Amino acid sequence: MNLSVRKIVISGILGAISILLGVTRLGFIPVPTPAGHATIMHIPVILGAILEGPVVGLITGAIFGLFSFLQPGAPFFADPLVSILPRLFIGPLAYLIYFLTKRINTIMAYALAGAFGAATNTVLVMTMATWRGYLPAEVSISIGVLHGIPELIVAAILTVVLVKGIQRVRPVDEQTSIKK
Repeated sequence: MNLSVRKIVISGILGAISILLGVTRLGFIPVPTPAGHATIMHIPVILGAILEGPVVGLITGAIFGLFSFLQPGAPFFADPLVSILPRLFIGPLAYLIYFLTKRINTIMAYALAGAFGAATNTVLVMTMATWRGYLPAEVSISIGVLHGIPELIVAAILTVVLVKGIQRVRPVDEQTSIKK
């Protein structure tokens, strides 16, 4: 595992952004669903994975999960198997999707990584909440569909916009990690 100072710092910064989005409630975008909002707190995890690799995604996901555990928005988030464990998979899966599709079309790869990262968050959190007995399967499926689809769409769009924006301001020599 190649964990440079740069990767540690970027993980910390992106983790702090996830926390900031949660504390300020800026990470919750109003949408017309029963849930009332789509979260974007997992976007820094996806960005970290695309820009710096799966390890940065994993670390940033751990920070996001730890925040969810320490500041539970629902009773089941007080369980680390629901709040932390699923978030560890967001970055590595988003990176894998990006890696597998980037040769076809990079914009599509960013969008798919964002969508799959968001879906990973929703599906795994709802699955763990059901397995741990906090929610019946029907409720988890309803939340997953009504809450997850808007998040998936928002994540796909934001991932493309943010990665392209970061590429514009990032020095060319630093952009080589995006191509890996």
